[in-house]
Amino acid sequence: MPNIKQRNIPISLPVTGEDEWQAIREPLMTGWITSGPKVRAFEKMFADKHQVKHAFAVTSATTALHLALVALDVGPGDEVIVPAFTWVATANVVRYCGATVVFVDINTTTFNIDPSDVAKKITVNTKAIIPVHLFGLCADMDAIKNVAPNIPLIEDAACAAGAMYMGNYAGGLGDVGCFSFHPRKSITTGEGGMVTTNNDELADKISKLRNHGAEISEEQRHHGPRPYSLPDFNMLGFNYRMTDLQGAVGVVQMGKLDTFIDERANWAAYYNDQLKSIDWLELPSINTNYKRGWQSYVVLVDESKSPKSRNEIMELLQEKGISTRPGTHAVHMLNYYKELMELNDDDFSQAKLANNCSMAIPLHNRMVEEDYEYIVKMLKSL
Repeated sequence: MPNIKQRNIPISLPVTGEDEWQAIREPLMTGWITSGPKVRAFEKMFADKHQVKHAFAVTSATTALHLALVALDVGPGDEVIVPAFTWVATANVVRYCGATVVFVDINTTTFNIDPSDVAKKITVNTKAIIPVHLFGLCADMDAIKNVAPNIPLIEDAACAAGAMYMGNYAGGLGDVGCFSFHPRKSITTGEGGMVTTNNDELADKISKLRNHGAEISEEQRHHGPRPYSLPDFNMLGFNYRMTDLQGAVGVVQMGKLDTFIDERANWAAYYNDQLKSIDWLELPSINTNYKRGWQSYVVLVDESKSPKSRNEIMELLQEKGISTRPGTHAVHMLNYYKELMELNDDDFSQAKLANNCSMAIPLHNRMVEEDYEYIVKMLKSL
């Protein structure tokens, strides 16, 4: 191969700049820094975009998931079904509630929960199911509903802002949706999350639970006619409120969401076209009934055909200036859950395969054409 100038390409970088910097000036100058009008504006934009009745900004997708479970009265003695291949928080929130995690396997074509395995794990104690829309691809919600028609579904849509399934947006496909605005997601508020629902009763509980359980919000209290009023508390709540500094950034980022996703989709199509000749790479599946959020571009390395192991390939790419990561981890293979539940790595074979052989390559909105061309050339040179 002729000499090619080495590039330095991070796995992900958020797109933030002057627009976001200017947006936070107003809450800084007015002094309304905690949850307030900017958060409300962000919530409305998010709800309108995802075609849901209610959206509540919180501190992270983890706290969003926790609120969803608490709102559904999940507690000790209950079981919650979770895919074995996901970020650990999806399982941890079940433990926060004192409930039992029930892992199910995934389909490595999509990296999402396998509905047929869900059907096998449902018991009289199953209180909820958490399908994960991993890497921005919605889970097969119709198939899950077919095997679990009367069980609440909590969408872990951490990666799926703007994603669609059968013409409907993530966040409105189950009973509750939970999103992330971590910097590796398509839009970011630094840290942060969103809870969505079309259920008025759940919305009322979530709204109160994220604010200590207070019957009225900070804005209602400060702008109300009775300065001596303090809220009443009828439930044990949490301080999971997003700040107005983050909300201001979120408003700006929401205005860029479609552009970000469309750009990523175009480059994902480029990858699919350019990498299809590499027989040891299994590329992301494309289904026209879905609109991916393209949080990540994740391939599966077939080590029976590849020139080296997945880990060795990642090391070689790192030497060439290309950052890669495993897609995520198989939670049942993490020591905490292995010991707690007496699990073996082979208990969920497809999750284990994804854990050992998935590889995310750079796909983000601060990359340029030369970055993508370089990555393709380096992969083909292995």
